[in-house]
Amino acid sequence: MQELTVQELKSLIDTKKDFQLIDIRETYEVETSTMGGLHIPMGEIIENLDKIARDKPVIIHCKAGGRSANMVNLLSSQFGFNNLYNLKGGILSWSDEIDPSVPKY
Repeated sequence: MQELTVQELKSLIDTKKDFQLIDIRETYEVETSTMGGLHIPMGEIIENLDKIARDKPVIIHCKAGGRSANMVNLLSSQFGFNNLYNLKGGILSWSDEIDPSVPKY
């Protein structure tokens, strides 16, 4: 499984690289704290495969990185995606290391 650190994600943002960020947390979590990107709750990913880019890097994140790691593995093995990255540490690491204004919950 491919992974990115929050520092690597910030570098992609700062250099304006073309990528897609997908937040797979539940709606109540996103309402509490967000770092942008497309929101597709984990339970709705399979019915929304058409919204996941195949022609550029896709970074998938959750709260701490566990759910997103499982989703990257599933989408890669079952649906042939080869452009997916798990955000190590999720939004908690983003808040700790990059943007403390993002609330932790």
